[in-house]
Amino acid sequence: MFDPTAFDNMKVVIEGALYDRDLSGEIVITDRNDMLNIAKMSRLFNLCFRLPENKGSVISAKIEIEALLNNLAAELLPGSVSNRQAGCYVSLHFFLEKTGTIDFEALQAILSEIWGANRKVTQTVQSNPLEEEKKYTTIMTVEFDRIISEDQMDDLIEMIDFMIITVKQLQSMKGNRLL
Repeated sequence: MFDPTAFDNMKVVIEGALYDRDLSGEIVITDRNDMLNIAKMSRLFNLCFRLPENKGSVISAKIEIEALLNNLAAELLPGSVSNRQAGCYVSLHFFLEKTGTIDFEALQAILSEIWGANRKVTQTVQSNPLEEEKKYTTIMTVEFDRIISEDQMDDLIEMIDFMIITVKQLQSMKGNRLL
């Protein structure tokens, strides 16, 4: 039997917490990916969800964790790499699909209010220029510029609560036609 890595333990906790919320009807999981990049010896896990009351919801969320080779080496080869490298990188993505104009400052205000003004938040817009009806997908990314370790397991569960709050805030903003 092998000892699971920090990545494996955090993945199981995140996955379990989100599937529990899916089973309770609080969210609907829409996608799940668990990838191993053999060329770079890295792992990536992500899970996407939306709110259940919006079957055609245009707002969804994704939590993503990634462990690079140096993160794995810090766990498996103690002394060769700083133990502070053991853990994962976490990023959150929120997707908004909309036709017409978007109030990017209002989106930024919601994300800053929920995640903190010092958090790195980026917005990217995608569209197909050949479509007659212009539909835009805004991807809002919240990054944590540090390694998250197993010591922050409780924070990962709390992070899911804030992700759901963010989706609800964005959904209510869309309902108020501010977007």
